[in-house]
Order: sequence, then structure tokens, then C-alpha cells
Amino acid sequence: MKGRQIILGQFGGREAAVMMVDGRIDELEIDPGELVPFAPGAILRGRVNRLMKGQGGVFVTLPDGQSGYLRARSGLAEGQSVLVQVSGVAEPGKAIPLSSKLLIRGRFAIVTPGRPGANISRAIRDADRRNALQALGDDALQGRDSGAILRSAAEHADDAEIAEELTSSIAIADAISADINGAPELLLDAPEPSETAWRDWADPPPDAVEEYDDVLPDDVLDAINALSDPRFSLPGGAFAVIEPTRALVSVDVNTGPDASPAASLKANIAAARDLPRQLRLRGLGGQVVVDFAPIPKRDRGTLEQELKKAFRSDGPDTVLSGWTTMGLYELSRKRDRIPLSLFMGDS
Repeated sequence: MKGRQIILGQFGGREAAVMMVDGRIDELEIDPGELVPFAPGAILRGRVNRLMKGQGGVFVTLPDGQSGYLRARSGLAEGQSVLVQVSGVAEPGKAIPLSSKLLIRGRFAIVTPGRPGANISRAIRDADRRNALQALGDDALQGRDSGAILRSAAEHADDAEIAEELTSSIAIADAISADINGAPELLLDAPEPSETAWRDWADPPPDAVEEYDDVLPDDVLDAINALSDPRFSLPGGAFAVIEPTRALVSVDVNTGPDASPAASLKANIAAARDLPRQLRLRGLGGQVVVDFAPIPKRDRGTLEQELKKAFRSDGPDTVLSGWTTMGLYELSRKRDRIPLSLFMGDS
């Protein structure tokens, strides 16, 4: 099917949401359930446990005896209650990454507790619409300690819908901000996959939405299960192999039967363009090292430009470090998703 298609159903007995673009899987969310203590996006009240001198961070005691790590430590003292949001997925044996900048996400706006003021997405360029949204945001936030970012989806939305969502999100922010004292507690759980699909994948509107009461359709299951294979195909018989290790994620690009310089550059560019999607869907992050097929040094600039374009929409938490002396390419990506491998035993 051409266009954008959102499909809701179950994968391995868990709620799942999938977005297909022109027949290819592009987004995937699966309910983690018991696989992680707290999923990214959850907001908790914790207690500062230990200040890390020289590292600029603190360990935070979370509900159920879990431990989190908060990089910011300004004004914090041991034993102090603190509101935090889970910002990523912990590596095995390490503390859960946390942020003190809380975000309550909606379809049209992101409410920011403790950071007042209304801001408009840069993607909205029409001056009249920006002014109207600014007025709407200012009115909703008047006298509040929270702020809001009006998202691009608000540009063509009904003002009444935006105002209703803002009112609801601000009420949640007020309740959370007023609940800072006390024992560690989960205050707001991470969104369910269907909520994520409605909130983050609906701009632009999908061409179709399909909802299943039970398991996802076979073609979608096949697309998810294919991600368990380290190898993914590239045009012209080329392929890449992506393998996570404890220290890093390695990616090896191969041209297949054609070993010519032209084939190497073509395979490398195809791999660079698909790499953000592959990492995102597989839930991989941290340090990533890519062994591209051999190309002349003069072609490295072209390949690096393709990488920059590919990762531009992947968010600000991807850092392209560049080439090593051995000709490998290094980048780092935030561990913001649960590894897909954790779900595969359920399917």
C-alpha cells in the first residue's frame, strides 16, 4: 500500500502500534510491560541518594528500590525529593537515565512544568497563525508555572481542540508539580503504543488506520520479525549486518558480488540513508561504529553528507563523530527505546 498507514494490534500478546510508509515498516511501539521497571516518558517522584562529585550528576532512589541517574545536580542535596522523567533505557546493570526537564506530550502541544511561557513550532511559518496560537497558549497558561510548545500539528487544528488538550495537560502538570514531597512514587506512566501513534504519528494525517482486537496481520508480523535478522538488504545485491555488543553497535556494509568503487559508494549511501530507521526499529543506541565498504577518501565527504541528511530527523540526541584513523565511522545515538530483541521471545 502506498502512503502512510497506522496499524494497531498485538505482538506477542502485547499492545503494539506500527506505521507503514509505502509498504515498509517505519515506526514501531510495543508495550514493554514488565520488561523494564519504567519506560521512557514516565514521570516519577524520587529521592536524591548520592551526589557524584566531579561528574555533575546524582543518583536518585526511585519506586520499588530502582536506581536512576540524573545528570543535573544544581541546587540538589542528599535526601531531597525530586521530580524526574525517564529519558532513556538503562544498559544492563546501570541506573535508569533521568531528566529533570519534564515534558507532558500531547498531539498539539507539549506542556513543560516549571518552565513558563508559550512557544510555537518553527515549522509553522504563517505569521497570522503563529500569532493566533501564541494568544491561545498565553491565555491557557496565564498565571501558571508551566509552559507549552505548540507543535506543528496545531497549525491546521481546531482552536477548541487545542485549548481542550492544553487544559487537560496543564491540569496534569499542576497535579505533578504539587506532588513533589513524599516517598518515591510513579506519578504518570509512559504512554501506551496507541497513544504514541495518535500523538506523534498523526501529522501529517495517515492515509489509513487499521485496528485489530488481537494479533497484527501476517505481513506486519513478518516485517517485525525480519528485524531480528542482523542482515538487511541494500539495492544491487548489497547488504549490511548490524550487531549489538555490550560495548557498542557494529554495522558492516558489503557490496555483494560487485566490488567496484561505484558499487561501494552506492551501497554505502543506501546504508547511510536506512541506518536511522534500522537503529530506531531495533531499539539500538549508544556508540555505533560503521565499517563502510571501501571507498576513496575523496568520496567520504559525499557519504558524510548523506549521513547528516539521514539523521537530521532522528532528533538532537544523535552525534556524528566522524571517521577514525582506521577508516571506520563513529556516531552515538541516545538509547531512547527498548531493544526489540527483548520482545522477540514473546512473539
